[in-house]
Amino acid sequence: MIYKNEIQKYLQESSLAFEKLENQSTEISEICEKIILSLKSKNKILICGNGGSAADSQHIAAEFVSRFEIDNVPLPAIALTTDTSIITAIGNDYSFNEIFSRQVDAIGNEGDILICISTSGNSENIIEASKFAKSKGIYVISFTGNKNSEVEKYSDYCFKVDSPVTGIIQQVHITVGQLIAKVCELEFNSN
Repeated sequence: MIYKNEIQKYLQESSLAFEKLENQSTEISEICEKIILSLKSKNKILICGNGGSAADSQHIAAEFVSRFEIDNVPLPAIALTTDTSIITAIGNDYSFNEIFSRQVDAIGNEGDILICISTSGNSENIIEASKFAKSKGIYVISFTGNKNSEVEKYSDYCFKVDSPVTGIIQQVHITVGQLIAKVCELEFNSN
């Protein structure tokens, strides 16, 4: 079989990351509580990331606004990765490093939540968004890999995935994002 060893190795590393994730259930619960409190105060969730993390931002926002598993009231979440006119205008007129921070400036309010998704935690535009959000009283939750990163310095909470493999970090990020959406959906459906 072609590349059988590589396939098995990747699947084993993926399984190990999810086994370790079970030990982070308290962290996930704390993140859910913070997001629920913010949403109950009529605030919103802003989400940003680059590349695969941009797609995850959109995916997670969709789970909140549409639904994850059950019909529910739509919850306010915005992926800052979706408006190509805004992103290209900011990138062209200012810099790529400001594509998220200017959007946070335009639509973010004190009490909102900014979720920054970055496998490295060192993307300049993510760091700038988190810095700006903190200065505006927006609670910053970052999702990163297992290494210390620059975005941690500007985050109220940093959820680290215990894996050095980018693809596996991304798998865990989307799983945790969906789990948060599920918990929020259950909370707002029960009231």
